[in-house]
This record gives sequence, structure tokens and C-alpha cells, in this order.
Amino acid sequence: MPKRTIVATGKSGARSKAWQNSGMSDDRAAPLDLSRAKRVLVTKLRHHGDVLLVSPVFSLLKARAPHLEIDALIYAETADMISLHPAVSQVHMIDREWKKRGVAVQGAKEWQLLRAMDKRHYDLIVHLTEHPRGAWLSQILRPRWSVAPQHDRALWKRCFSHVYPIPRHTPRHTVESNLDALRRLGIIPTEAEKKLVLVPGKAADDKIDDMLRQANVQRGKFIHIHPTSRWFFKTWPAERVADLILELGKAGHRVVLSAAPAQNERAMITAIKERLKAPVVDFTGMLSLKELAALTSRARLFIGVDSAPMHMAAAVGTPTVALFGPSGEHQWGPWGVPHRLVTSDHPCRPCGNDGCGGSKVSECLTTLPVERVLAAANELLAAG
Repeated sequence: MPKRTIVATGKSGARSKAWQNSGMSDDRAAPLDLSRAKRVLVTKLRHHGDVLLVSPVFSLLKARAPHLEIDALIYAETADMISLHPAVSQVHMIDREWKKRGVAVQGAKEWQLLRAMDKRHYDLIVHLTEHPRGAWLSQILRPRWSVAPQHDRALWKRCFSHVYPIPRHTPRHTVESNLDALRRLGIIPTEAEKKLVLVPGKAADDKIDDMLRQANVQRGKFIHIHPTSRWFFKTWPAERVADLILELGKAGHRVVLSAAPAQNERAMITAIKERLKAPVVDFTGMLSLKELAALTSRARLFIGVDSAPMHMAAAVGTPTVALFGPSGEHQWGPWGVPHRLVTSDHPCRPCGNDGCGGSKVSECLTTLPVERVLAAANELLAAG
């Protein structure tokens, strides 16, 4: 397998025939012959969980064509989601901080990134969003093939050799939607090939083993609760999380808490701990994303809301209880792992809004009773 590199900038000469022979006209409707391809670029310019849910695309391409070099284009902050994926060769990154450094700096960084991608001479671009960058990359890099979801933007179809439909009225899990890009190219996955992949790495594994040892917590003998999300309209109230921890403690279960270092997430963890009658192991703000994945992989059960850590729990194979409010569990639920979904009976959900009336408070979550979440956890604990 080619050596993996992380690329944010690079240098290369322009391709002399870039605008003269795209190869699109002959291949627009044909299934893809991967034996004719050497390098593939997969783009997903979204958030952490979105990027993780692309991992089966890399695996499937590599399984069907082991000779392929498969690169990714993502935002820099999401790199931990795929940086050790065994099928990924290079990771090109867009740093959102570039724009804060001025037009000149941003322009220079973007140009260097474009030259680095041009140097790779991609035969296929798999663009997995409706982000306009994918369209102009397909035109500038001129791969033999390119595939993207359908879009009504002017000239969109002319930028790609293949486009595929996105179901608008029937829920479809995001993993399946991502794989639709390859289905459009004639690459049909088996169920085994749809598995999420997330590799924490030795450094993260070693750190978590040491932290658990110092906290006197045994591997496979604790429940990991990550109650926060960067979007607080997706969270369950702190007092209910605390009541859940108390009930789990009565049954003899140890709980390990985690959250991001953001001030609002720290404040929620503090509010939870203030309601508890005994200390709880708390790793809030101490873990990288790789370390968070390593922690979850050692848990007996994960409990959380619709968030990247929930997807990470599924990726490392930990049974998961997921609370869903305004977001859709059919599109975003735990993938490929034993799980229980806890939702309310509100007929208006999933609405996709940032809280009821834009209030940042989702009543379909705040009204979820502790008993329902506890019952879901007990079902998975009994099954394990």
C-alpha cells in the first residue's frame, strides 16, 4: 500500500493537456472499469460525523481494486476521522482558518492545495455533497470519470460524467447515500462492505489504557456517556443525564463521562456532576478525537445524542443508545452496531430545526423520560 501522507499544500506543474481531453464524452453513461484507474479523489466537505460515514466508500473502492491509490479532500478539523483508514493514501485538507488570515493568504493556500491535487492526476473524482467546489475541481483536474449527486444548479450535470439521484421523500441512511455514488458507477457493495472504519492508533490506545488504569476503571466494565453536542438543540437536559447516571449506579454500573473542551459543554458536565451523590470519572476536555474513539472502544455501552461521538461509537463496534430529537434517525442513526433509538412521540419530528421555533431548545428531547433511556440501556446490557 502506498505510504500515507497528509497534504494541506503542495507543488506541481500544470498538466499540459488538462483542458483538451477530459474523457467524459465517451464514458458518461458507462459503468466504471476500475482496472483503467490508478488514482481516485473522494471529497466530503462536511462535519466530523459526515466524514466518518464516508469510510465504507474508501473500503469498497480498495476491496474491488487493490491497486488504487485513494485520496480524500476534507476540512482539516475532520482529519482524525479517516487519517489512519487503511484504504486512504493521502488526505488533502482545507483549513477554515485560511480565510481569517486574509485574501492573499487564503488564495495562496488554495492555489498550493490545487497544485498538490493536480499533481496526483486523478482518474476518478467521487464528490459526495452538493458543494460547488466539486464541480469546478472536476473541470480543473479533468479526471476520466467524475460522479456527484444530482443538483438543479446550472451546468451541474455537465461538470460530471455520472450523477446519481438523492431520495427526497423517503429516508435513506447517509452511509447508503454515500455508497450510491459507487452504485452509479456499477460498483455494488455487499453488506459486509458497508462497515464503518475508524482507527484510533497506538498512541491513542496507549493513552486511554493508562487513563483508565489511573482511574481504576476496567476495560469492558464501564458505560461511556457523552451527553453533549456542538449543537445544544440536540442535547438532553443535564438533570436527566444526572438522574440516568444515578440509576445506572444503583445497578452497579460504572460511568465514564466525556465532552469537548468548549465552555458550554464543560458547563453542562459541571451541572451533571453537581447533581450526583458520588464522584464520577470525567475525561471532559482531555481527549483528542482519536483518544475519544479509543475510550469508546473499551466501553461496554455508549449513551449519547445525535453527534460525531455517537457515530464513532458505532464505528468501533460499541453497542449504542442514541437519543434523537429534531434530526432524523433514519438518516443518521448508529450504523452497523447493536443499538437502541430513543425518540419522543411528537408528530412534528424530525423537523430539522435548531430547536422549537428556532429557540435552541428541542421539546422532543427535553421531554424524554429517564425511564425510557434506562430501559434502552438495560436491553443492550442484557443482550451483551
